[in-house]
Amino acid sequence: MGRKAKTDRNNNIITDSRGQRVIYYTDERNDDFSVAQINAIRIDDGYNYEQDKGFGRVVRFVLYRVVATPLAFLYTRLVPGHRTVGRALLKPFRKTGYFLYGNHTSNYGDPLMPNMFAYPKDVYFVVHAANVSMPFLGRINRRIGAIPLPDTVGAAKNFTRCIEKRINQGNAVVIYPEAHIWPYYTGIRDFPADSFGYPIRLDAPVFCFTNTYQRRRFRKTPRIVTYLDGPFYPDNTLPKAERIRDLRDRVYAAMCARAVNSDTEYIKYIKRESANNKEV
Repeated sequence: MGRKAKTDRNNNIITDSRGQRVIYYTDERNDDFSVAQINAIRIDDGYNYEQDKGFGRVVRFVLYRVVATPLAFLYTRLVPGHRTVGRALLKPFRKTGYFLYGNHTSNYGDPLMPNMFAYPKDVYFVVHAANVSMPFLGRINRRIGAIPLPDTVGAAKNFTRCIEKRINQGNAVVIYPEAHIWPYYTGIRDFPADSFGYPIRLDAPVFCFTNTYQRRRFRKTPRIVTYLDGPFYPDNTLPKAERIRDLRDRVYAAMCARAVNSDTEYIKYIKRESANNKEV
């Protein structure tokens, strides 16, 4: 007799009779399967986006370079066995700020892996406010590069100035345009073009990175192999709205082409409307 399927309270996540973990989704743009459930603070006009002024610069260096970077290196090598293909593409841009767009598929790896393949460049992340809302870890995230999305017009101005400053300093700014984490997902979800307005405004180069999942001989969890592509530049012959969409479409196409390198589904995702008649 096979094992009985197990399900969560909302019947969205199950372990089927074969031991395969399955997640049912309805909306690839808005469904979120992150393990963390955090009450986010409001990012208003008073939020301090400048966390590295004065003594804060020393604090950031210690937390980011002395503590976080070595830990990130150990974690990414030992746990997901991470490796990068195409890192040489970034070498000519060591003194130039650029944007990195990637697929959002790892709770713990996504905040760490870009620091590895963009090294020695400092990396900043555009994040949901939940990432800076935790009592202790939230404060650390603010110091080491989290740039939370704004909730007010005043905060939006500060947010934009912060991104401009980081790019002008020659840093990398990471954006996960899918917004929500789908652990171990092997496809590329449809994502909006909104976030591609930043490189258009700053006329900055864009790279994309695609995290793929590949079988390991002696581990149940797959290896993460990241493929880099770019640089992509805005097509300045197009009107602004079309320029943004065109940049998004080229990045999306590159990521879809790389996603086929995944050769295993550690978690299977099924769209709810097509799953009703499936046996688990």
